[in-house]
Amino acid sequence: MDDANMCIATAISLLMILICAMATYGAYKQHAAWIIPFFCYQIFDFALNTLVAISVLVYPNTIQDYLRQLPANFPYKEEIMAVNPTCLVVIILLFISIILAFKGYLISCVWNCYRYINGRNNSDVLVYIATNDTAVLLPPYEDPANAAGKDPPPPYVSA
Repeated sequence: MDDANMCIATAISLLMILICAMATYGAYKQHAAWIIPFFCYQIFDFALNTLVAISVLVYPNTIQDYLRQLPANFPYKEEIMAVNPTCLVVIILLFISIILAFKGYLISCVWNCYRYINGRNNSDVLVYIATNDTAVLLPPYEDPANAAGKDPPPPYVSA
């Protein structure tokens, strides 16, 4: 790597650290807007990985070309090149599919965190949290008829 590539890699790494720190701070302090840059990064990363999967599917011969360009001392290079190209494409697509499924799960986790914090900060939405060791009682039910000053209907009595 030359100095220009090293400078770009350092800048990208510092930007990623900043975005992750913003998401952590936003989740901790419950500021939903601080989570959005990390969510956008995740969507962008998912889209790029999806394009890689599509390119492997559309151009399967590029895998063999890529393997030929690897250095001679790359571990297991000969064994990987000996595998049937169709089988190699299936293995790589399976691996990429597992990675995409995991990334999709992480995207949904961040989105649910954003929605939770956004709903918690919204005064129209009440959030009740109940765990196994504590029970939270809901506020008493008010009948709309009573709230308007009308008498409630008589209780149903079976004959």
